[in-house]
Amino acid sequence: MMLVCLHGWGGSKESFEDLRRALAGSSITILTPDLPGFGEEPDPQMPWTPDDYADWVVDWVGRNAPQANDRTLWLLGHSYGGRIAIKLAARACDPKNTRPAFPIDRLFLCAASGIRHPRHIKRIIGLTLAKAGKFFLSIPGLNVLAPVGKKLLYKLVRVHDYEKASPVMRQTLINSSAEDLRSVLPCITVPTAIFWGTDDGMNPLSDGKHMAAQIPHAELHTYEGVRHRVHRDKAKEIAETIIAAIKAQTSA
Repeated sequence: MMLVCLHGWGGSKESFEDLRRALAGSSITILTPDLPGFGEEPDPQMPWTPDDYADWVVDWVGRNAPQANDRTLWLLGHSYGGRIAIKLAARACDPKNTRPAFPIDRLFLCAASGIRHPRHIKRIIGLTLAKAGKFFLSIPGLNVLAPVGKKLLYKLVRVHDYEKASPVMRQTLINSSAEDLRSVLPCITVPTAIFWGTDDGMNPLSDGKHMAAQIPHAELHTYEGVRHRVHRDKAKEIAETIIAAIKAQTSA
């Protein structure tokens, strides 16, 4: 049995160390790749979409999965990794899908991205403003204000991820922010556990409730006072849910 864990934007495989420790001693093999542009993986050569990341995950698992594994495949994603996980889980039951399939037996979503809100439109506008601001701050006489001005601009539009990213990853972030995955949620037919903090300021709890309502076999686990890093702050509880699912499957 194999569990593939996909980290969020700006994260790395290290963000699953708490979960790995909580699952120590279980029968599950855990794979935690660094996604391209994060951790030890270099940026892609051109801006990517979530589907491009999903294709990369299919290829990476094919190259790195233990050959002796029984090929039972479970998928867990946090935040942006959850967005990729949703794309992959929906592929298996989409007859129109022409990209590489990734059949999974169970899905775990931790504060997953994928629901587009008006604030995402504001975010894209903010990115545009940030680009314009960079141009004006390059004008002779104003360029001395550039270091401070850039930080103020990015803080104003709340795009710290954008500020830190390379040009390729900036466009990748814009590509992802523009996509809404609501329509594919009903296509996910595998058992799905959703984990969410009530105080998540990045992806609100209403997103988790919507996903739980739209995915046919989903259950929502909420944690009072927890923010966006639910996969770390509640690693023990998430591990208990995974272990319970292992026991249920082996006894079936």
